[in-house]
Amino acid sequence: MTTIAIVGLGVVGGSFAKALKKYPQAGERVLAIDPDEETLQTALSEGMIDYGETANETILQQADLVIIGLYPRALKDFIIKHRNDFKKGAILTDVAGVKGVLVEQLKAEIPEHVDFIYGHPMAGRENRGYAYSDADVFEGANYLLTPTADNQPENIEWLEQLIKRIGFKRVTIVQPEKHDEMIAFTSQLCHVIAVSLINSDDPNRDTVKFIGDSYRDLTRIAKINDSLWSELFIENKDELLAAVEGFEKQFQLMKQAIQEDNVDELANMFKESTKRRTQLEQADRKQKAE
Repeated sequence: MTTIAIVGLGVVGGSFAKALKKYPQAGERVLAIDPDEETLQTALSEGMIDYGETANETILQQADLVIIGLYPRALKDFIIKHRNDFKKGAILTDVAGVKGVLVEQLKAEIPEHVDFIYGHPMAGRENRGYAYSDADVFEGANYLLTPTADNQPENIEWLEQLIKRIGFKRVTIVQPEKHDEMIAFTSQLCHVIAVSLINSDDPNRDTVKFIGDSYRDLTRIAKINDSLWSELFIENKDELLAAVEGFEKQFQLMKQAIQEDNVDELANMFKESTKRRTQLEQADRKQKAE
């Protein structure tokens, strides 16, 4: 029998619970720790968890896998507080969107009797809370694992198979530093742009009458979890600032071309972006088909 504990039944933790129940395995139990009693009762009544506690009493002591769905700073505090509660031989993993700083800060805090494999599901929702969790959000999505030299290869393989079982298509093994560099560009910078775009609007204009899919698509992620993303930006600020600077350079080049009525330069930029987007789509389809 395998016992899986989920710490934090928010939109990500709740989605894990629902995905595990959508793709069940014989003898597998799903337990949860969440400070909100109502959330636990909802998950229990829906059959998404088998047992829950508002604070750990017995769950960590029996869990073979602990999925910690907490913000980075809360994750650190949780590990420190419960370092002696984890079952011997347990696999721990997280879902945080930063890795380098976590690996460094938790190096001395992770107990020797567990195997902490850092992870990052590239799937989620703009809204927060269990009510917005959904197993289907994992279908066909990417998952990043950032193992360290301390991890056991067989545990990495076991976790990778579980991740694929619940719907993820691609599991990529990557160094923590590379993770932070790429996520700064593909995720955090996108949120910077979306927030800046919608906040640049004049609130006295009747913008809603003029929007189409372009504005809707670009500002979708501007509906943001302020507490979480503030932490993510600051914890990964060096990589994020580098990505922002790269964007600013391209933005200024386009601004200059517009100012100078440089139609040829604008056309070249558009051709280059079209080529890169086409190549990205082709590579994405190819990997999904594999």
